[in-house]
Amino acid sequence: MPFEAAIEFARDLIRIPGLSGDEGAVAERVRVEMERLGFDEVRLDEVGNVIGRIVGGSPGPVVALCSHMDVVDAGDPGTWEHDPYGGAVVDGFLHGRGAMDIKGPLALQLHAAAQLAGSSFGGEVWMVCTVYEERAGWGIAHFLEHADRLPDVVVIGEATAGDLCIGHRGRAEIVVEIQGLAGHASAPERARSAIDGLPAVLAGLASFAETLESDAVLGRSTFVPTGIETAPISPNVIPDLARVTVDWRVLPGVDADAAVERVRRHLEREATLPEGLSLEVRFSTVRQRSYTGREAERRLFTPAYRLAEDDAVVERARASIQASTGTRPVVRPWRFATDGGYACGVHGIPTIGYAPGEERHAHTNRERLSLEHARVVHDAYAPLIRSLLEMPAHQEA
Repeated sequence: MPFEAAIEFARDLIRIPGLSGDEGAVAERVRVEMERLGFDEVRLDEVGNVIGRIVGGSPGPVVALCSHMDVVDAGDPGTWEHDPYGGAVVDGFLHGRGAMDIKGPLALQLHAAAQLAGSSFGGEVWMVCTVYEERAGWGIAHFLEHADRLPDVVVIGEATAGDLCIGHRGRAEIVVEIQGLAGHASAPERARSAIDGLPAVLAGLASFAETLESDAVLGRSTFVPTGIETAPISPNVIPDLARVTVDWRVLPGVDADAAVERVRRHLEREATLPEGLSLEVRFSTVRQRSYTGREAERRLFTPAYRLAEDDAVVERARASIQASTGTRPVVRPWRFATDGGYACGVHGIPTIGYAPGEERHAHTNRERLSLEHARVVHDAYAPLIRSLLEMPAHQEA
């Protein structure tokens, strides 16, 4: 399919806002495009993921291309250079929310997969368009947990600027609650203000961050408070609750439950609270509802993963991209977390990332995708898929 058609599809997707839980209209547009381009099977699952299959003429591996359909909020449209939901093409860039995170790459992946429809190859190509990636990956977690067969290789469409990404740190959102006794602000002696515990807790969190490990490829695990709330919120009430939210970028192998216990033990040792105050440490949890009506209580945890640089999938992908582009791609990790944490970190599926787009534009009001770089990746994608299909399937290895 011509590159221009993929970009027009991306523009259509950008014009459809789709926050996490409200991806229905985006999913419908994706479904229509898959059917128009001749996918052998197109279906929606219980949480609203859209899955398209292109089946080869003989047995072989399953290569799954994976991009998410949800985007983060655009904020005040007046702060954008171009309408965040306009899909404008100006000065060689596609602009708007989702241009590179990741409706633009989704369109390139989907159109690249469609190039294999009706051709001769062994195995299957899946295009998996997920929901709720921006809120801890409910879509990919559900899809993999309920799949009749796991893919042999996963290719994530998150921005890599044409590099080949092989992993990332995970993300755990931790809540530390200080509990006290509320009272009228006119009589502070009758209360135990939760605010009084913040200095000790913040110092304890800072000292915990200093104990964290580093990975030679992924870098250092980071642990930083990102928000403080108190309750009740009335200004003439001494609060009995102070809540600190912490963003923890975890390394591979971190067990979620053990991670929380590790923070709790450290604070018990290092954070001496004023009399009358107590602590609770837990995961942030949210009640999520998909656009299909499915609901679940989920903790905000995305696993880390790291694929070896000399893994056969990495070597094959690097060779294919170099053959298509004339440039040997840099192999590196992402700075942010992706659906690959579930594919590889949980299920052990070799998972790489390849896409245009610069990470620095993600979640900003300057989000854009270079059309020049997008064309290079577009032209390399179908050969990359074919190269991965030539590898042995898991059950044949």
